[in-house]
Amino acid sequence: MNSISANLNIMIKASEKASKILIRDFGELEKLQVSKKGPKDFVTNSDIKVEKTIIEELKKARPQYSLISEEKGKEVNKDTNNTWIIDPIDGTVNFLHGIPHFAISIALKSNDEIISGLIYDPIKDEMFFAEKNNGAFFNNRRIRVSSKKEINECLFATSGKINDEINFPNRKSGCAALDMAYVASGRYDGYFQKNLNLWDIAAGIIIIKEAGGIINEIDLDNINNIKVITSNSNISSKFKDLLNNF
Repeated sequence: MNSISANLNIMIKASEKASKILIRDFGELEKLQVSKKGPKDFVTNSDIKVEKTIIEELKKARPQYSLISEEKGKEVNKDTNNTWIIDPIDGTVNFLHGIPHFAISIALKSNDEIISGLIYDPIKDEMFFAEKNNGAFFNNRRIRVSSKKEINECLFATSGKINDEINFPNRKSGCAALDMAYVASGRYDGYFQKNLNLWDIAAGIIIIKEAGGIINEIDLDNINNIKVITSNSNISSKFKDLLNNF
């Protein structure tokens, strides 16, 4: 692989340090103090501690960069052209239920585009990352989206309700960041979901693009209610047609 930038190296170190908190707390779920943040969304002590650790590490290295994070919100600093976008635990519901399918997600937006992204699954020790024009990687191995051409041979993921589907209180895979990382690495052939937040999908955008995938146009100034449709290029048109009313 090509050498990584200083900024991506900062992101990697921040995620690795924060992951120690997640791994420890995941093993002690009964001790977590949970407070309700919304009907389908919970905030935990782990969320807050992980976010605090990530922000501290990023600010130590780049104190002037602005940031957007799930718990802290938007922080505008001297450098408004560069913004860290942070999700301390994408897949909080999975985390709270003892399901080992959640991730730390960090992206860097520079001049209105995502130029670096990292998605780290601390339980499986799987790290997906990418930088603009430098390829996408899984644990330092280059990755590409799948090459499937037939819809009926594909595996798709979603965490949202589809059309008139009964709205059970579940989240299916429950981790948008990993769903996108899995598309980038060819594990999934496509992914679709509505009502996402920017911190859920920012890192996944650049990882999918650098892995050769196709993703719908996303307004990075819009923080909430984002729709994502992504797949390999071979099935992209058919996939979008199937999701025409999605």
